[in-house]
Amino acid sequence: MDKQIAIVTGGGSGLGLAITHKLVKEGIHTVIIGRNEDKLKEVAEELGHLCSYQVFDLQNLAGIPAIIDQIHAEFGKIDILVNNAGINMKKPFTEVTDEDFAAVIQTNLSSVFAISREVVKKMLFVGAGSIVNISSMAAQYVFQKLLLILRQKPVLKG
Repeated sequence: MDKQIAIVTGGGSGLGLAITHKLVKEGIHTVIIGRNEDKLKEVAEELGHLCSYQVFDLQNLAGIPAIIDQIHAEFGKIDILVNNAGINMKKPFTEVTDEDFAAVIQTNLSSVFAISREVVKKMLFVGAGSIVNISSMAAQYVFQKLLLILRQKPVLKG
């Protein structure tokens, strides 16, 4: 029980993968959560016995309590949560649908709240834990694009 247990969302690629590597190197068993099982499995095999994975789509808010309960039951505790997973829309602002925007909010905001709440419930039993929230500069780009659009003078026809 003295080994630390971490969860890294989006831990199979990019910054999340780098964080996972560091945690495992420090002797912390790290559970990576993501949607791509092939990628997660490859990372877990590469990093060995201190890395395991759960295939899960964070847009499924209703399923978050169960996945956290499962991890907690398997390891007995959760010491660290790194909220790293995130999505963005790589298309012009004016082409982003309400559904696209809802998916971004669900993954980048609502899931962070939901998974943090569930992990904190587990951390309260031991009276300790750490949560790290990672954000992206992509949030700034949306506002910059919107400002550029609003600054353009409309062309009136008719």
